Amino acid sequence: MLAIFKREFRSYFTGMMGPLLTAFLAVGGGLYFYALNLTNGLTDFGYYTLYRTIILFIFYVPVLTMRSFAEERKNRTDQLLLTSPVSVGGIVLGKFFAMCAVFALPCVLYAGMILVLWGLGAGAAAVGGAFACLLCYYLLGCAAIAIGEYISSLTENQIIAAVGSLAAILAAYLMPSLQTLYSTGSTQALVIFLVVLAAAAAAAGLRSKSFALGCGVFCAGTLVLGAAFMLRPAWLVTAFSAVLDALCLFVPFEDFVGLSFSVPALVYYLTVAALFLFLTAQGVEKRRWN
Repeated sequence: MLAIFKREFRSYFTGMMGPLLTAFLAVGGGLYFYALNLTNGLTDFGYYTLYRTIILFIFYVPVLTMRSFAEERKNRTDQLLLTSPVSVGGIVLGKFFAMCAVFALPCVLYAGMILVLWGLGAGAAAVGGAFACLLCYYLLGCAAIAIGEYISSLTENQIIAAVGSLAAILAAYLMPSLQTLYSTGSTQALVIFLVVLAAAAAAAGLRSKSFALGCGVFCAGTLVLGAAFMLRPAWLVTAFSAVLDALCLFVPFEDFVGLSFSVPALVYYLTVAALFLFLTAQGVEKRRWN
């Protein structure tokens, strides 16, 4: 894994990709820091700088992750990786940690900005809150990187990988607004779950190349959903709301920006990263045996 990490991290800085991405996020945050924190004397670094760089972050992550597996598949160098003595988990983690290390560079510069505020007289509470926000911001980035790496593993086209990651991260960013567009009833929740179930059944059938398995998954899921709709319709609404809440990737960070430290929020980001790394490893392992 260490060899993969070094190879990947070095590859970002043998060209212009790494320096440009680091400069993009660092300069953007620096402009907000100068215009709001320094010029106006505001000590809330989390809200006035980090939170406002989210729009830059949404574009930063897809560009950072688009080449992780897509470039390997396009150049056919993935065959060398898959036949190397490194395990699939080591390959996935090596690439992931390399991208997290690249993302850590602008975060280190942000930490320097917080220390500047401290040197200019910011209180210990403001500085502590700023570092807590920065920690959550970094974990948010790691979770988004894991999502981008998974999407990159699905295609050999870097542009498709970037657009797919951008769409996924943007949807997660807009999810709280989408939740407020309608009120969910048990019938609506049932229909949406049936659509998701049909997609999952189709995916299971295609992956196993078994039409019978896909039909079995759909029929079994339909029976469970139908029973829940008849006996406990409120469960469907509760489950649907929980699913939508889980898709709101940026909400825990917003809580930190509001100076509400939350360990479950940090665990949430670590869980999202672990889930998508697992899915990436499973997809790569399947391609390895095929």
